[in-house]
Amino acid sequence: MKKNWIQYSYLFTILFFVLGFFNIVFAWIGFFCLILPFVFVIKDNKKTWCQSYCPRSNLFNRLFAVIGNKRTAPKWLLNGKGKRIMLTYFAINFFMICLTTLMVFLDKRDPLEKVRFLMAFQLPWTMPNLLDIGAMPDWVVHLGFRVYSMMLTTTIIGLLVGYLYRARTWCAICPMGTLSSLALRKTDAKLKVFH
Repeated sequence: MKKNWIQYSYLFTILFFVLGFFNIVFAWIGFFCLILPFVFVIKDNKKTWCQSYCPRSNLFNRLFAVIGNKRTAPKWLLNGKGKRIMLTYFAINFFMICLTTLMVFLDKRDPLEKVRFLMAFQLPWTMPNLLDIGAMPDWVVHLGFRVYSMMLTTTIIGLLVGYLYRARTWCAICPMGTLSSLALRKTDAKLKVFH
């Protein structure tokens, strides 16, 4: 039963983006993808999320088993430079998300109610908001758009590198995977000190 659930986890990635069309507040679900890798590192002392449960890697595996070039990615992408680029992007993006959400919360700026690619490029559509779930504070809506934008950007990058190279090339540069590896190394180092 567990194995069957895992093979369909890719549906959560699709569901995430579909739910955003119904109401952008559902984008808050994206925080699970930011938190769960570390929960599993602490619980299992390994990258269980990345290796088994991650809905996005499951989607890439399924999609690029059928299409894609299946070439080896260039060394610069996999040897650390690609990880640093994505981690830097993630850190800047996350800092901007926190800062702008705080500014909206403090009523110092208007909420940004548009989806953006790479933080800078506003996409030419408006989210339809098909489901009214009541009045939400501006900062909640703003944060929903920012998280949706970040998840969309990283998924598009993952789809691009998965198509050009191997299915799970994204996993090699995923900021959550990189941070999980760092957390795992620190945990292992602490365990060695106590033994």
